[in-house]
Amino acid sequence: MSVYPSLEDMKVDQLTRAQLAYMAAEQRQPVPSSVALKNESESLAPSPPPPSAPLPYPVNPPQNFSALYPSLNDYMGLDLTPQLVAANITNAVAVSQPTQIAPVPPLNHGLVAPISGVSAGLRRAEVSHGIREVNLCKDRNGKIGLKVKDVNKGVFIILVQRNSPAAMAGLRFGDQILQVNNVNVAGYDSDKMHDVLRKCPNNNIIVAVRDRPFERTITMHKGSGGHIGFLFKNGKIFSIVKDSSAARNGVLTDHHLLEVNGQNVIGLKDKNITEIVSQGGDVITITIMPSFIYEHMMKHIATFLVKEQMDHSIKDL
Repeated sequence: MSVYPSLEDMKVDQLTRAQLAYMAAEQRQPVPSSVALKNESESLAPSPPPPSAPLPYPVNPPQNFSALYPSLNDYMGLDLTPQLVAANITNAVAVSQPTQIAPVPPLNHGLVAPISGVSAGLRRAEVSHGIREVNLCKDRNGKIGLKVKDVNKGVFIILVQRNSPAAMAGLRFGDQILQVNNVNVAGYDSDKMHDVLRKCPNNNIIVAVRDRPFERTITMHKGSGGHIGFLFKNGKIFSIVKDSSAARNGVLTDHHLLEVNGQNVIGLKDKNITEIVSQGGDVITITIMPSFIYEHMMKHIATFLVKEQMDHSIKDL
């Protein structure tokens, strides 16, 4: 079963596969059994089809089969071309070319993304919920560069300072710390966790981290007007535009924006977030968290710390 990053990817993939399958079937179509023989020595020849209403698709597609794609070019307001689809579809069927079209490597744990696959933001924004081990050190001031908050007996990162060892190691807002130097930290409160980190040596601080268990990503596609279809204030989504890509892909209200195309936007002004979305290309992937969890995590951290120190850099792939 195929899994897609957006509803648009699923629909385009299904439509493209149906078209390619139809064209392949046309090439393999057997000779009709009702054909009359001219004589015993001549081969069978197909008879013309009986008169009927015209079909909604070409019976004999041209060699470049571009005539089949006007519906794709207009689909959901997206700018799609045969080249873009053929370059991104997995296991594409080579119909009129003698060589096989090379499939694109699987994206994000096998996601099929015929139109979103070109987006670097989709790869940056991936949330795996898996566990990884991170080797940290302290800077010259003896700091790792992160703050944590305890939630439901778990310890979660709520601040990663820019240019800090934590930022360079790839830690992100919402990561759950499971162990520090092979010691389980479940049940620790914020003060105890900060004390543990302060007492760690300067180097080789081994931290086991689960990737952002409270978060999820949603990939959307801008319409002809350049919009994806939701409204937010102070980073909190409060309205969804009907029939927009946001509505199609399940964006919910009462959720906070954490990242846009993998770039942290916590603490940024709404106009700055809007600018990042505007400049983020036609495919936008947002990372969100239920607002009641976000507000609980951020309740006791000073706003100026988030605005002035949060790492908002764009991650390398």
